Amino acid sequence: MRRLILLLCLLAAPLLAADVSSLSNQDAGKGLKEALVQGTGYAVGKLSATDGFLGNPKVRIPLPPVLEKAEKVLRTMGMGRQADELVTTMNRAAESAVVEAKPILLDGIRKMTWADAKAILTGPEDSATQYFRKTSGEAIAQKFLPKVKTATARVKLAESYNRFAAPAAQFGLIDARDADLDQYVTRKAVDGLFLMIAEQEKAIRTDPLGQSSKILRTVFGSLLR
Repeated sequence: MRRLILLLCLLAAPLLAADVSSLSNQDAGKGLKEALVQGTGYAVGKLSATDGFLGNPKVRIPLPPVLEKAEKVLRTMGMGRQADELVTTMNRAAESAVVEAKPILLDGIRKMTWADAKAILTGPEDSATQYFRKTSGEAIAQKFLPKVKTATARVKLAESYNRFAAPAAQFGLIDARDADLDQYVTRKAVDGLFLMIAEQEKAIRTDPLGQSSKILRTVFGSLLR
């Protein structure tokens, strides 16, 4: 049985390559870019809406781990409202900042080479998402950070956290990546964005025939034959 499965895999590989190669570079590149524009537009649109982060358990930004562990203590000390305010502020900041990602992602799509496109088309189901992380992740984070800082600056608990977290990180009491609240929120917002892009990429690959665009159906449908 194992030999039969192996034989089928070996037979299927050339067929997959043939399906992709049967498309012209122009068609394949156009179809992929259209899919990426659609996917990024969907992700940014969903996340930038009110409660795009706060109301979605998959991307909702929680309190930093050290505060999350101490949340019960905070509430017994009468600081529950401040904890809730911080969570809301962090997520609202992410919702506000995520719109900054769209032009950066679109620029990455525009600059994509045929070699990039071919690697994405024949790669794993999150190949496009990995491409975006590699080419645009840092630029997106830099765009997010100022908006996050503006939002968290209005919350007293955020200021108190930063004063405590910096020295705590030096002594290894907390993860250094979580020592600055603004950096923490920015990282979580970027992660949430790429999670949504990955979900949309997977949906297009899984059900290309359900897509409205003919070029999308042609390009991604060929990968399923």
